[in-house]
Amino acid sequence: QVQLVESGGGLVQPGGSLRLSCVVSGSSLGYHAIGWFRQAPGKEREGVSCINSSDGSTYYADSVKGRFTISVVNAKNTVNLQMTSLKPEDTAVYYCAAGGFRSWYGPWKQASYEYWGQGTQVTVSS
Repeated sequence: QVQLVESGGGLVQPGGSLRLSCVVSGSSLGYHAIGWFRQAPGKEREGVSCINSSDGSTYYADSVKGRFTISVVNAKNTVNLQMTSLKPEDTAVYYCAAGGFRSWYGPWKQASYEYWGQGTQVTVSS
């Protein structure tokens, strides 16, 4: 069983920065990737970023490229999402997820991720 707990959300002004963290606990044997997704009010959940557990390859949605950075720290049990130049449209609940334990459909498919955190709220507003 794998548990993920994300933290670091809050209120930030446009143009500001915020760092989200995802702590992975339990058995992580066999996982392929850790992904970040977000869901804004009235919108579908969308992929934000993903990091491959094997080779460190990273993926970013077009909407966040150049502004967000995903990284692995603390002996690979923590994944951070450094968010800069935040925009109001970044406002959402952000979720981290671990995937690839049983199947893999690519980093942007929610079905690739078997375990999900509870989410952390990010609000970008002046």
